[in-house]
Amino acid sequence: MKEKIETVIKKIEETDKIAPEEKPLIIQKINEWKEEDEAISEVVLKLENWWLELEPIFAEMGLV
Repeated sequence: MKEKIETVIKKIEETDKIAPEEKPLIIQKINEWKEEDEAISEVVLKLENWWLELEPIFAEMGLV
């Protein structure tokens, strides 16, 4: 799971879909959660919820 979190962090750093000023805050929070094994499931849940909200938008744009 920790490898997946590292992959998520890299994707966040590389994407232009997230505002540059928000990236450090998101990455900081993920790194805080990564330190807590119990919080890994919380990160996954938040990312899944985020994706559920954004997937229709990306689909409309033809990116999914």
